[in-house]
Amino acid sequence: MAEEAFINVWFDKDEQGATAGLSDDFYGKWTKQSSAKHSSPALFGADALRRLYPKHSVVATSDYSLNILSFPGAQAIPVETTPLITNILFIPLARNLGSLPGVLVDQVQYGTFNLIWDKYEFLLFTVQYPSGFGTVTQYYILNEGPEDPIRTLLMGVGAWSHELHDEIWVYNQSFWRKDHGLWQEVQKADWKDVILKEEFKKTLQKDVYGFFSSESIYKELAIPWKRGLIMYGPPGNGKTISLKAIMKYCGAEGFAPLYVKSFKRMSIPLPYYAGEEAAIADVFNKARQLAPCIIILEDLDSLINDGNRSFFLNQVDGLEGNDGLLIIGTTNHFDRLDPGLSTRPSRFDRKYKFDDPDREERALYAKYWQNKLKDNKKISFPDHLVNEIAEATERFSFAYLKEAFVSSLVILAGYEGDDKPTFATMLKEQIKMLRKQLDKSNGTYEFKWRNDTNTPIVPRRPARPNNERDVHTLLDALSDSARPSRIFDTGHYSQVVVDRSDRDVRILLDEMSDSLGRSEISSRRSLHQTLLPDARSYRGGFRTSEDLNLPQRQPDSASSHGGFYAGEPMISSSTYTQNDYPSLA
Repeated sequence: MAEEAFINVWFDKDEQGATAGLSDDFYGKWTKQSSAKHSSPALFGADALRRLYPKHSVVATSDYSLNILSFPGAQAIPVETTPLITNILFIPLARNLGSLPGVLVDQVQYGTFNLIWDKYEFLLFTVQYPSGFGTVTQYYILNEGPEDPIRTLLMGVGAWSHELHDEIWVYNQSFWRKDHGLWQEVQKADWKDVILKEEFKKTLQKDVYGFFSSESIYKELAIPWKRGLIMYGPPGNGKTISLKAIMKYCGAEGFAPLYVKSFKRMSIPLPYYAGEEAAIADVFNKARQLAPCIIILEDLDSLINDGNRSFFLNQVDGLEGNDGLLIIGTTNHFDRLDPGLSTRPSRFDRKYKFDDPDREERALYAKYWQNKLKDNKKISFPDHLVNEIAEATERFSFAYLKEAFVSSLVILAGYEGDDKPTFATMLKEQIKMLRKQLDKSNGTYEFKWRNDTNTPIVPRRPARPNNERDVHTLLDALSDSARPSRIFDTGHYSQVVVDRSDRDVRILLDEMSDSLGRSEISSRRSLHQTLLPDARSYRGGFRTSEDLNLPQRQPDSASSHGGFYAGEPMISSSTYTQNDYPSLA
């Protein structure tokens, strides 16, 4: 068999012969028109540079994580003989950084650089062009010799770009990014600022820190090296600052915290967004790559919904291994969590409730502020004030306690002259104001106790005649049953606190009853005519549901007052005659 000849399929220029022999009919015109050049900027650039620099190795990359110009280990110097085209961006700076409003940044559109790294000197070309919904930054690195040094450089750039440099990995809008600002906030946290009972705090620390030091124990016992914690309770009681302290310590020890804000995508359409399940997979794939590490799922009840719950649970304890993963979830609404999250073993093994502080914890928090203000000569904070604050702030969260201290100090700082109140006076006034806000937000109001008895003064409606065995009695009974569900003894004054919703229900029921009482008897006749369409045939009157052959049911408490039972008409046990319904005669 004859040896096949090599055919060069790389065309250097437009081949006129490809369409020269086509006819001039519709087929020929259509074929000629549709035979356009294929656009591949990356391929064209690599081919052009190989022709211009035949003695150089050429390596091309458009990986966004291989940002060569931002790599601190290399120095890029523009080549003066070639054009440098940049797009100027203005980056505003925070006002607390100084008087400079911002900086101008050159975004390179086209440029040629001498790149110096280690003992090598490369030639770097960078171009930017539009593609799809965004732009592509294409790099071409040239080395006079083999391409191995270029690959070693890119390996260093990639490793550096995926490391944390005073940053925290944050997943949001379907992307991972490194957040330096969050890292700065986390560094401000300290366990001494977390005011919790010492036993509670040590147990939490042991569960978190002990996990990473117990890999050998888990493997010795042949159990998966993974752990899950849930921190729950009303807002403002230390969950967030505890998380920050955990993230600070674990990050310093090399266990990267991965903070998940949302599994949802950004509002603009993304053709490559695959839904919340793909986002969950991104999170766990990143965690498995960086393990041992921590996954932080704040507001767990919002992150996990009916649509993604099954996939999330499969990622937590499915077929794929999660060795070295500590998952910490937080929620203000533990009752909203699916039982598969809140009660199922091997997913979230430990639960820590951050409840409103009790008296001991409120005293600890007051002592914390007493210690902070001890060097301030203008502030008097005696020991007895600690006990007074602890007594006066029942049901206060730590956030409310903090607001009392902060607002008092801010107001005092604005006073001038000799009429400046004392710190204790201002603090008590702020606590009083916050107490009113707290009672209002909880839907409560207060009653004073009678002087001669221990029963609260509750307004009573006038009693109705006993012979009115109808819907009025039902509404009155429901109104009287709406009693305070919680009673609090405030100490100095004897008061009760009643849930506002109970009060509003009583008012509504009373208004309904009074409205019915003002209705004329004709409306009552109309009601019974509607319920009893065949009543005209009972000239002799009727007494019970048995006379009308209505379904027999065991009456409940409501049926003794008339009304409906399980959607079927029921007749009151009171006796009705023709005299009560003259229109039926």
